Amino acid sequence: MGIAMTLQEYLDWEDLEYDLIRHPYTGSSLYTAQEAHISGRQLAKSVVVGDENGYLLAVIPATNHIEFKWLKQQLNRNFTLASEDELTYMFDDCVEGAIPPLGDAYGYEVIVDSALTTLSDIYFEAGSHTDIVHISGDSFRTLMSNALHGVFSKPF
Repeated sequence: MGIAMTLQEYLDWEDLEYDLIRHPYTGSSLYTAQEAHISGRQLAKSVVVGDENGYLLAVIPATNHIEFKWLKQQLNRNFTLASEDELTYMFDDCVEGAIPPLGDAYGYEVIVDSALTTLSDIYFEAGSHTDIVHISGDSFRTLMSNALHGVFSKPF
C-alpha cells in the first residue's frame, strides 16, 4: 500500500524530510520494529481513545502501554479505547491497526508521551502494515508542537 494519501499530503505540506521504509508484513508495532531493524522505543505507536468529549490520539513508544489512570490524572477525562469500526471511519485511508501519529493531518487532538520527545530519530506507521515513516527527532517535535505532552505510558 505504501503511505496513506492524507499522511503523504500532510508531510509534503509541512515540507519536512522523511524516508519511507518498507518491511515485511507485520500485525503489531513490536513486530514492525523487529522487521524494520529499529528499536521499539523509537517507533511511535498510535492508540485512539475517546470519551463523551471526543477522540484523542495517544502517541506512545511501541514498547509501552497506556496507563489510563495516569492519562485521566493529567487530562481529567475518563477515556476508553475506540472501537475498530470507529477507527475504520476515522482513518479511512489507512489499513486497520496502522494509524499514523499525526492527528493534525486527520483533525484529531494528540497527546504524545514525553518518552518520544527526546529521541534523535522517530519512526511511525505510514498507514499500512508494510511501510513506516522515518523522520528526525527535530521534525517529530515540530509535528508534535500542537500536541499535549505528558507521561502516561510505561514499558510492558
